[in-house]
Amino acid sequence: MTDETPVEHPTAEHARLAESPGVLGAWRTWGPYLSGRQWGTVREDYSADGNAWDSFPFDHARSRAYRWGEDGLGGICDRFGFLNFAVALWNRKDPILKERLFGLTNGEGNHGEDAKEYWWSIDGTPSHSWMQWLYRYPHAEYPYSELRAQSAARGRDDREFELGDTGILAENRFFDVQMTYAKASPDDVCIVVDVTNHGPESASVDVLPHLWLRNTWSWGRDTRGGSIRDITNGLLVSGLAAVEVEHGFLGRYFLAGESNPELLFCDNESNLVDLFGEEANLSAYTKDGIDRYVVAGEDTVNPDGVGTKAAFFYRFDDVEPGGTRRIRLRMTTTVPDSETFGSGFDAVLADRHREADHFYDHVIGPELGEQDRHIARRAYAGLLWCKQLYRYDVNQWLEGDPVGAHAPDSRSGPKARNASWSHLSLADIVSMPDEWEYPWFAAWDLAFHAIPLAHVDPDFAKEQLVLMCREWAMHPNGQLPAYEWEFGDVNPPVHAWAAWQVYRIDGHRDRSFLVRVFTKLLLNFSWWVNRKDAEGSNLFEGGFLGMDNIGLFNRSDPLPPGFRLEQSDATSWMAFYCQQMLKIALELARYDSAWDDVATKFFTHFLSIANAVGSFGSAHTSLWNEEDGFFYDVLVQSNGEALPMRVRSMVGLLPILAATEIHPWVAEECPDLMSRFRWVARRRPETISPMLIRNSGGKVKTMLSLVEPDKLRRILERMFDSEEFLSSFGIRSLSASYRDGMTMDVDGRSLSIGYEPGESRTGMFGGNSNWRGPVWFPVNVLLADKIRAYGRYYGDTFTIEVPTGSGNVVTLREAANIIERGLADLFRTVNGKRPADGDRIESSDDPLWSAHPTFNEYFDGDTGEGLGASHQTGWTALVAHLLNPSLPSHQR
Repeated sequence: MTDETPVEHPTAEHARLAESPGVLGAWRTWGPYLSGRQWGTVREDYSADGNAWDSFPFDHARSRAYRWGEDGLGGICDRFGFLNFAVALWNRKDPILKERLFGLTNGEGNHGEDAKEYWWSIDGTPSHSWMQWLYRYPHAEYPYSELRAQSAARGRDDREFELGDTGILAENRFFDVQMTYAKASPDDVCIVVDVTNHGPESASVDVLPHLWLRNTWSWGRDTRGGSIRDITNGLLVSGLAAVEVEHGFLGRYFLAGESNPELLFCDNESNLVDLFGEEANLSAYTKDGIDRYVVAGEDTVNPDGVGTKAAFFYRFDDVEPGGTRRIRLRMTTTVPDSETFGSGFDAVLADRHREADHFYDHVIGPELGEQDRHIARRAYAGLLWCKQLYRYDVNQWLEGDPVGAHAPDSRSGPKARNASWSHLSLADIVSMPDEWEYPWFAAWDLAFHAIPLAHVDPDFAKEQLVLMCREWAMHPNGQLPAYEWEFGDVNPPVHAWAAWQVYRIDGHRDRSFLVRVFTKLLLNFSWWVNRKDAEGSNLFEGGFLGMDNIGLFNRSDPLPPGFRLEQSDATSWMAFYCQQMLKIALELARYDSAWDDVATKFFTHFLSIANAVGSFGSAHTSLWNEEDGFFYDVLVQSNGEALPMRVRSMVGLLPILAATEIHPWVAEECPDLMSRFRWVARRRPETISPMLIRNSGGKVKTMLSLVEPDKLRRILERMFDSEEFLSSFGIRSLSASYRDGMTMDVDGRSLSIGYEPGESRTGMFGGNSNWRGPVWFPVNVLLADKIRAYGRYYGDTFTIEVPTGSGNVVTLREAANIIERGLADLFRTVNGKRPADGDRIESSDDPLWSAHPTFNEYFDGDTGEGLGASHQTGWTALVAHLLNPSLPSHQR
């Protein structure tokens, strides 16, 4: 026998993560997995025309049972989404209970879907042992009709009409409702609801913490049901109300609340009579029963104290200005008793809060100032709160259910949405881009999420990357799923880069993870080569590639017969992909020589792509335009002629991404690769120009690069030109030189594009995002990363002016820092205001607003104002990585 030294963890939270490393770990059973919006999703669409927004609108959500998930305010649920908890509110003026966040559908908003609420993820730890979430609820009646009418009256050139613009929040006439969760153990959750009146006068509010079971029994596929019943009278302690949950999978849980609230019960069943005019309901007490009882005083709750949905009804009359009402609840697997809300309850909250502080003191570098620490911690909180349960079995959805949700005839044809993705079947916790606007995953978004996640929860970050490659997600042909509106669309291949970054942040120690993800990405790489290089020319046609309206036309639409679009960005992404796969293969080859010849394959493939880009395309037209000093997409026409799409956009900057250093150890440890290099150098010396070699201080430096120094300099001159791409807050997605627009003749059609620094002025891809000028976080982070790599290679011998023409000469590493500093500056206050807040109500100097940064989807190319989805702490959480890029002390 040998003695094993116990592993010492730096914080209590790190110990919890080590205790529960996988998705089924005990501490991960309960979390913020409840969706911010389930209505209006493709999963819940069983309409004949496939219009998900109209199929299940917001107005149905209170009365209609969901098929695939649930939603709520600041809620939690178990890992499988069977049992859900959230808060509901009523200011005694609204026509309905406030049970979920409201927003406009894609057709209602003048810039697409648009949440019309104010809420913030305040704090959280990766085991979800500590979580805080804040919602702002008006005293006055919520202006549903005004928001819809005002937005309908506005066009794409107008600003969005927000809740703050209605005047309803003037003089701070609102309640702040803060949800706090602290786990005493994996199955023992202490819950606090604090409701504070910030207005100048007393106001009344009703607070209804809800507990309910997801409806799995109405569709004819899963008979596991359950019930929630009142057990208050059977308790051996007074002053409490409590319910018992019995569920066929979860077993038994109890929820107790202090102060003897009234308990209300109904069933999570649709009100078919009101919704669809049917003759009868399946239950006498439907899903909206609690709503109708509280708001309208109807007799719609079960007097027997049993159901599948329950609420603890707290009435607060005349809450004084500045006053707070606190509700304490506790969910456990044991019967509530005198100790449920004893001194141990508050001790759990204090301990978990202190441990969260200790955890972030360890995670966030001590060199950061108070403001940057606040930004980073809020970014991490938003990222963790956007972990949601995603359930969707496409085959079941296509077939419909034996009862209940029948599939329409339109879903049986080959052109039905996602018909070719019938294998996809997910019931997993997934990192979502945004809990309301994007309550579904997107493959390339998720890859970027993994980077900041790796700083706080590397196991989960790795699981997310592997999940997209598993058999129940990845298509059998190797394609990664894009997003649920069209899984077959194409996102940029950033998975390998993300996997390497996570491996690096985690200390270069988990090679089994690299093997798992790399072997699956071999299939994905083959899919790209087989499906997106039509002519075998090593020039690629990716289509959409996540950049929505960046082109003169919709690049996802089919081209006329005989036409082909050879894309600068698609080809650059593939060169970048090659290099990342090469990097991973080289790392694996250090420990297993069998990977050496796999590295050789990607080295050879990169050279082929680089030579195709650098010389001529399939129609003898280079993607590089020497006159403009820029890369462009090329439209190959049916007559064989090629037309460069001479629009200076992000697609022409992306060739910079294909830049990877080859470390000296490769020459000794990868003999197959070196043998291939020597063979190519002898037999085809003209093809190895993408392999840059220089002597620096007696050391040989090697880099694979898609662009040689002269082209790199010309691209960077445009990139860092403030009249083109460089803004104060990063690199724009389209050159600002097109402020007055530009027009091209394409196959007899006159097509125009113009610099639009803010919201989209077109309806392309729904018009809810814009790549014609704004700053986008993910590509900026990639560009800075690769410019820094060039800087390591060239050292101080390669300098540029930033801004171009200013005379301010910097190294490439300093130029990368300038990009990253601009991104971080979006969230730093200047004269008391954050640029990202723009002129919205969030820019108020009132601490009630100024304390809460919002992480948007993208940012105005001129002002930095946050645009698009307002809680996209997914890839915008990369700011935490930029502020806090330090690696673990144990890395190799």
